[in-house]
Amino acid sequence: MTIDAFIDALPKVELHVHLVGSASVDTVLELSRRHPGSGVPTSEEELRRFYTFLDFPHFARVYQAVNSLVREPEDVATLVLGLARDLAGQGGRYAELQVTPYAHHVVGMPMREVTEALDLAARRSLTDHGVEMAYIFDIPGEYGEEAARITVDHALREPPAALVGFGIGGIEQDRPKYRDAYRDAFTAARAAGLHSVPHGGEMSGPETMWEVIEGYGAERIGHGINCLSDPRLVAHLRETQLPLDVCPTSNVCTGQVPELAAHPLPRMLEEGLYVTLNSDDPPMFATTLAGEYRAAAHVLGLGATELAQLARNAVNASYLAADRKQTLLKEIDTLTADL
Repeated sequence: MTIDAFIDALPKVELHVHLVGSASVDTVLELSRRHPGSGVPTSEEELRRFYTFLDFPHFARVYQAVNSLVREPEDVATLVLGLARDLAGQGGRYAELQVTPYAHHVVGMPMREVTEALDLAARRSLTDHGVEMAYIFDIPGEYGEEAARITVDHALREPPAALVGFGIGGIEQDRPKYRDAYRDAFTAARAAGLHSVPHGGEMSGPETMWEVIEGYGAERIGHGINCLSDPRLVAHLRETQLPLDVCPTSNVCTGQVPELAAHPLPRMLEEGLYVTLNSDDPPMFATTLAGEYRAAAHVLGLGATELAQLARNAVNASYLAADRKQTLLKEIDTLTADL
């Protein structure tokens, strides 16, 4: 079996993907034509140029422009189902989708209607595409106390049935001035039984990762690629096996890594860190979850055994029910039995 055939056959779990960032090019074009004046192009060629990012702040501005197109609950459900369809075509079985309630609040969507759309989409993702969908509510980190309050309020008052986690994304350098508000939001979410899955160490250094570990009680960290400059942090991550959801193509496209061949993923594995492989905002970065496995194989030099372990890591780090985890792990073991 070729490595590409192996990747195609490998059961996959996606732990780090964003709702708006998962919107296909066709979906974004449809929405931009429906809602003119957003600044988002209405032709495919212009949209692909629009998705050429200068740095992370530029990416954040583009993301916000696309997010402004999501104005109705039906738009929310369409995005979830589009992701489920795309994952089903590449061996995806389960996803924990990051949703930003604050973004829907500012365009006037009632939280109950957003939740109903997410519930409907989760049911249809499973029945129509065979992909189980869970949700993580995340705070956009540059928007401060109001964003924290609205996110945790939605999570506690009107949660979708498949809500499993609470996170924070956005520009990491803006977080320190809102430190107490963010810590309080995570404390409330964790007290309600939600898992802590913040971004950290994507565009800033180890200090952000220490904050999400010590201040937010992180159970899994999005990205974490800048941990390697702090030996004490590396030792802590190795000892605790705290999962890091790594998104290589994303890191290149937003300027956090100069090129894919320079990505720290291989070194993170050499250091004994617990890593999963994910796509982040796949159409914006011209990638897919399967594409990340191909990049890990063809550019970073990982073999089938290592790719299978990354797939197992994602299953084990997920918030799937125990019996579903065992089913997927057995499928991976069966596929790799002859390696």
